[in-house]
Amino acid sequence: MPSPATCRLASLDEQIAAQHAAIARFETALWENGFNAALLPSYQSAWRRLETLLAKRDDARHHFILVIPVADSPAQLQRCLASLLELCRAYAYGGIEDGHFSKVSVLLADDSESAETIAANQALVHAFDAKGLAIEYFGLSEQLALLDTLPELDLSPIIGNAPREAFGHKGQAMMRNVAWLHLAQRLQDDARTLIYTLDADQQFKVNVDMAEGDGEVFAVNFFAQLDAIFHTTDADVLTGKVVGDPPVSPAVMAATFLDDVAGFLREMAASDPAQPYRQQTANNEADAAYHDMAGLFGFENAADAYRFRCRLPGVPSNADCFGAFARRLKRFFHGEHPTRITWYRHQPTLDSVLPARTVYTGNYVFRPRALQWFIPFAPLRLRMSGPTLGRLMKAELGPRFVSANLPMLHTRTLDASGAAEFRPGVVTAADHIDLTDEFERQFFGDVMLFTVERLAALAFPQQTLSSEILAATLDAVHGEITMKYRARRDKIAAKLAALTRLLEEPTHWWQLPEHTNALAHFRVFLDNMQRNFGLDSAGHARIASTINGQRWRQRQLAALARFHADRRVWNQALAALKPPSA
Repeated sequence: MPSPATCRLASLDEQIAAQHAAIARFETALWENGFNAALLPSYQSAWRRLETLLAKRDDARHHFILVIPVADSPAQLQRCLASLLELCRAYAYGGIEDGHFSKVSVLLADDSESAETIAANQALVHAFDAKGLAIEYFGLSEQLALLDTLPELDLSPIIGNAPREAFGHKGQAMMRNVAWLHLAQRLQDDARTLIYTLDADQQFKVNVDMAEGDGEVFAVNFFAQLDAIFHTTDADVLTGKVVGDPPVSPAVMAATFLDDVAGFLREMAASDPAQPYRQQTANNEADAAYHDMAGLFGFENAADAYRFRCRLPGVPSNADCFGAFARRLKRFFHGEHPTRITWYRHQPTLDSVLPARTVYTGNYVFRPRALQWFIPFAPLRLRMSGPTLGRLMKAELGPRFVSANLPMLHTRTLDASGAAEFRPGVVTAADHIDLTDEFERQFFGDVMLFTVERLAALAFPQQTLSSEILAATLDAVHGEITMKYRARRDKIAAKLAALTRLLEEPTHWWQLPEHTNALAHFRVFLDNMQRNFGLDSAGHARIASTINGQRWRQRQLAALARFHADRRVWNQALAALKPPSA
């Protein structure tokens, strides 16, 4: 006869299986015919009930180390950590041991420069640690101490060569690379550990369309879903996406937004300002709808303008929403796309696992053995570093590089200011916003991305390609991207001219004195669009400069040619830092 312990185990296994089935039923009901907010507490409770059952046996699930780079953004960091704490409380993944969540910990990689914000970040570490989040602070002194243990290796092509006295503001790619070295020093190749990296301007929530308006909800059990994927597949790296604000720069969203602003003004011109605004429901049909050149990534640009979703309470009038939209326009330059928000679309997570080609650096997860994948070309500080890394991973990892429907909520601006807390490459002085640096890094980031994609088709990085092939490929892609940017510039110039005429038409109702403030916001917006994207913009002048182009060509070719040498040095660093076997 089976022993009592065996019977109890069988009974526990049956209870766990039954609870998984109950969770599946709750999940189906939660998303059937749209999001059912009333069921969310029961759904979360069902997961917590599962945790009490799993706690009765050996728990072989993964422990997550969350790596969060942050630079002078304590308000966004506070929001991010608060969402993590709420997620842990809602779903209780791994349970609590000695006052801390036992299977979730944080490595805060501080790339701040200001002593004030460094102190604020450290205070947040202590505050959230006291609430149950185990957080390791990895500040500038800790980073330098780590690098001092590798004096014989030249890692500057991977982590840069910032002076010791000004080691902050390296940028997310170099900061992540330094953090990977720290983790390599701490971790064995532990099958039960997963590294999960995100950005401080993200939260563990998703946005949904609800009857009472926008909803931001803790409706995804990120850790349990990721654990299941890594237990049931041989994936080394998994990338999610983001919902909410787009993951790209305003430098590649200007044309689509101008279309939407023009559509809004045409609608307003044909409307009675006193009548209720015709509210917009969530538009979640198009992928990359915010991107001016979505075709580069295999998507189609939306044919129609997207309508503005007015967030004012009650039943606001057209005039009310005209003012609300006007006040929101400046957020575009800080990374919002006020009309083309990405909304969460539910799909069972395991069903959503697909081969990947892009890494979202603010939302990807990997096994410790994938620490060998540093973010390439980081000292160039180019945008699109994640997609570039993704093309290299796709070439070498194949089916072990996947994506899944586990997006994080991306919120680039603070409500109080309407601006990002810290955003490199964006210079603001009163109403004057200059995106020249970000524009340049976006353009040459696109050039590098599609150069790497084309080189991957020639078996790079598995094979070493000649300098002639590297140069010819880079030059060809540079020429093609230049033509696309020029064509877009000309379209934007025409859109700006038409939009200015539409706004300044003297017969439109918003020319009345009561709309003076809103009209001023529109004019400031057009002025900044002209400055940053018009025919005479500094950004276009910079990417058109022959001298500047030659400098970038030399740097990009050198980085491509050095990639294999960088990998060898990186692997030497990992070997030197590897902890002794237990």
